[in-house]
Amino acid sequence: MNAASELKVIDEEVSACRKCHRLVNHREHVAREKRRAYRAWEYWGRGVPGFGDPTAKLFILGLAPAAHGGNRTGRVFTGDRSGDFLYNALYKAGFANQPTSVSRDDGLQLKNVYIAAAVRCAPPENKPLPTEITNCRAYLERELAVLRPEAILALGRIAWDAYLDLLKQHRAIKSRSAYRFSHGAEAAIAPDLPRLFGVFHPSQQNTQTGRVTEAMYAKVLARVRNYLKSE
Repeated sequence: MNAASELKVIDEEVSACRKCHRLVNHREHVAREKRRAYRAWEYWGRGVPGFGDPTAKLFILGLAPAAHGGNRTGRVFTGDRSGDFLYNALYKAGFANQPTSVSRDDGLQLKNVYIAAAVRCAPPENKPLPTEITNCRAYLERELAVLRPEAILALGRIAWDAYLDLLKQHRAIKSRSAYRFSHGAEAAIAPDLPRLFGVFHPSQQNTQTGRVTEAMYAKVLARVRNYLKSE
């Protein structure tokens, strides 16, 4: 199979996944109860697959779908404030064809970018348990094996640690301690592994308090672009 076909297989498995009872119960409860503003929507209410260019050299790893964002629309970082910020930043950096993300069929296309989350179901209070991150790890592992990206951009510490834990599992690193997360962090882990970049998560809490700004994201995305061009 080609990359697009292999990713589609993973997508279908993610959508049907029921490994974590707490997450399944939460995502389906939210999908039934809905938010008043979205009463007319038929919520996705399942595992949310990755999204993007099947030939991407940049892999963006987030935390988890939002209860009324990805869990509603069925596309990662779509339909919530975090997605509004992220896709606008990707558009300005030349990684997307439009700055908005409102539904699965809104015409958004990513250029040289694939986006997925460390946890594929919306967790209560946006806080996944360590076991839930572990249960999702195989999906991330398979996506990386298909795409073979040259760079990974981790949105927040949990995503950063999730990727490093995967490397630790495969004995590519001994521990996470040598790779400290911060906004703008960059790690060249090994010649045969992607360059790891980190940014603060584009959560509403971070963007509205000024902890994360458009300029901060633009600076890191420019560095990522330059790295990819040099490879």
